[in-house]
Amino acid sequence: MTHIETPTDSDRLLSSYDYDLPSDRIAQNPVTPRDSARLLVVDSSTTHQHRIFRNLPDLLRPNDLLVLNDTRVIPARLYGRKPNGVEVEVLLLEEQQVNQWLALVKPGKRLKPGALIEFGDGAVRAIVQSVDSPTGGRILKFAVPEGKSLLQVLPDLGVVPLPPYITEAAIDPEQYQTVYAAQPGAVAAPTAGLHFTPELLDRLQERGIDRAFVTLHTGVGTFRPVEVEDITTHPMHGEWLEVPAQTVERIEQTRSQGGRIIAVGTTVIRALEGAAAESGKLKPFCGKTNLFIYPGFEWRVIDGLITNFHLPKSSLMMLVSALIGRSRLLALYEEAIAQNYRFYSFGDATLILPEAILPEARLKTSGKPPKSPTSGGL
Repeated sequence: MTHIETPTDSDRLLSSYDYDLPSDRIAQNPVTPRDSARLLVVDSSTTHQHRIFRNLPDLLRPNDLLVLNDTRVIPARLYGRKPNGVEVEVLLLEEQQVNQWLALVKPGKRLKPGALIEFGDGAVRAIVQSVDSPTGGRILKFAVPEGKSLLQVLPDLGVVPLPPYITEAAIDPEQYQTVYAAQPGAVAAPTAGLHFTPELLDRLQERGIDRAFVTLHTGVGTFRPVEVEDITTHPMHGEWLEVPAQTVERIEQTRSQGGRIIAVGTTVIRALEGAAAESGKLKPFCGKTNLFIYPGFEWRVIDGLITNFHLPKSSLMMLVSALIGRSRLLALYEEAIAQNYRFYSFGDATLILPEAILPEARLKTSGKPPKSPTSGGL
């Protein structure tokens, strides 16, 4: 990972990423239809617009490429019991090998190595292998019916976990999946993608705005809180990702045609920039990344971003600050609050166009200044 000179010392301080959010701005339910969410369009270094997500085809250009994360949220929250009847709650975080998972457990103090947990009618069991010091979780080895994996039996055992700040929602679990979710493994949705509908994807395609996919199974690395005041010392947990060869080819083709790479969500940025960080250039990649992006990051792949509004002091705020600057981001959040935007997973979205990105970041993506914007929809 390479960082250029940080603009200010304050950009390294956790306290610099704080803001006050009224509780009634936290979206408790998704909007219907999905693409009726509001969209804050950051279209230059000084200006922004208030639009609706379904306006997206008019805000992008033909030959632009949307890169989306096709991960699918699994029923990762399980309820079991110890042999003595004590109830246990398990939140799966990451599959380390077949039927072995890193998980958060309650009550943790009672689940020491060797402890047994039973699920359902007892046909599925887990043994605590060890304690995972970085997360405070447990490594669990599952025994499942012969010929099956835990992922195959999870729909009968678990429920899709919602973020803890969603306390009022009574939703269909499919509302917490993108319409293009395909690869099971995430414990949280890539929420920027929740705004797309099949009809909107068709309209984008008709306008010549293509799409490609990566997979990053959203887990503890994305949502683990930053707890150190000097953010450069924050240890980022690794997350599994895959950037397939066809996506790399589509990105290269888009570049050759003068198009721009628009990441749909911070997980796509982590996937693309994490893969590029391995060799200094984007290549097909399958593995883990612990990439932590904060102001001063040297961008290699993306030109723009669609993202939701993030929690205070989160690594995701730091990532977006690396694109447009921390002060600009906080000012935009203040504006969004004043305009009654909805925040977090089921909330509204932001589109950051290439013309709004910091010059030092913008130049790194393509190696040359960006072309002037067209007038279409702007």
